[in-house]
Amino acid sequence: MAEIVYPPVIALARTLFKVMDYRFHMEGTEHVPRTGGAVLVSNHISYLDFIFAGFGALPSKRLVRFMAKQDVFEHKISGPLMRGMHHIPVDRGAGAGSYATALRKLKAGEVVGVFAEATISRSFTVKEIKNGAIRMAQATRVPVIPVALWGSQRLWTKGRPKQLTQRHVPITILVGEPMHPKRGENVDEHTSTLHSRLSELVDRAQRTYPEIPEGAWWQPAHLGGSAPTPEEAARMDAEEAELRAKRD
Repeated sequence: MAEIVYPPVIALARTLFKVMDYRFHMEGTEHVPRTGGAVLVSNHISYLDFIFAGFGALPSKRLVRFMAKQDVFEHKISGPLMRGMHHIPVDRGAGAGSYATALRKLKAGEVVGVFAEATISRSFTVKEIKNGAIRMAQATRVPVIPVALWGSQRLWTKGRPKQLTQRHVPITILVGEPMHPKRGENVDEHTSTLHSRLSELVDRAQRTYPEIPEGAWWQPAHLGGSAPTPEEAARMDAEEAELRAKRD
């Protein structure tokens, strides 16, 4: 597969990171296998998460093919880039095609990135996750790699204005130990375990973050921030889904 678009995009991202002086802290990047397929599962707190989750795979010299909603591929700017980087469009009304594409890439030895919460978490805690990542790993006999991101929500997240010109922002990327779900094992149990591991990683990223200001909008409620609680966030998501259904 020709990589015409991905390398220049990475080079541009590295340059922007330096210009903006993002303060990266990364741990566990050695858990991303240097060869063979893997499902990389990240928490979802920002519209930029695919950039930072993918950045965590670069020390292993891997390019991640992220599953992303179809709308991103239809945008006049992001669409050509997403297609050029061979990411995977997901049509929520017909997900079988994207699932099959992901399986083909995993069998071909690629790393597929999944945001198993499906949508950005307004509470900045890990929401209920879908079981697709586990099912894909079982079907292709590849590991599942949990990844926790923290700090990216300060740049651009749901319901907040973009702050892309903000400099010196600390960005934490924690890569957890691989899970190896086998065919025939209980999918729901593995999904629950993945949720627990992801939550533990996110909690560690939050508690070890260099800045923990009281009352900050980007801090979760349980750490003294003013972000919605998980219950409040769930109500907001439900209201948004209801409005979207009415428009459709």
